[in-house]
Amino acid sequence: MTTPENSLADDFCARPVAESRTVYTGIVWDVARDTVDFAPGVRFTRDYVAHTGAVAILALTPERDVVVIRQYRHPARAHMWELPAGLLDKAGEDPAVAAVRELEEETGYTAGAVHHLLDYYPSAGGSNERISVYVAFDCTEAKGVDFERVDEEAEILTRTVPLDELEDAALSGRLHNSALIIATLAYTARVRRGEAPGT
Repeated sequence: MTTPENSLADDFCARPVAESRTVYTGIVWDVARDTVDFAPGVRFTRDYVAHTGAVAILALTPERDVVVIRQYRHPARAHMWELPAGLLDKAGEDPAVAAVRELEEETGYTAGAVHHLLDYYPSAGGSNERISVYVAFDCTEAKGVDFERVDEEAEILTRTVPLDELEDAALSGRLHNSALIIATLAYTARVRRGEAPGT
């Protein structure tokens, strides 16, 4: 019998929270402070970024090139190549629908078939952000996408790149965006194993 202790799988089991409050309200997300009843006689307090969650999409054209964007990321002080992505900040919006919406808004491409690839927490020690990653096939330039990009999105560059070139760039350390790296390596590994979504 497999138990959580010897299973190579994360065990989502929230410990009781004695107190929770927002200690900072930000423009995009807040900072929460929770006091956790961890175990009998063990209580601690932690601050973390209270995040809406996000989506990203590995969008493949009919030629199997990947649609990527480049935009400025101020905390990293860098122009980074990324997958189209965005916050889950519309109440009730399905994550797969949000991923396709972000693809259209950021690139002008629309998706054919869409499949869930994976979920991950980019910084589970300091944020509850969960990113749901999708892979989309037969992505083509859409007609009639009317979306005004502002702030850092105003300078977004869009290009398509062969999947093997993207994998090489990720493995070489030339790329640094976590969603792009994780999605690219997970998808190419699944392709080699014959387990890729949509195949």
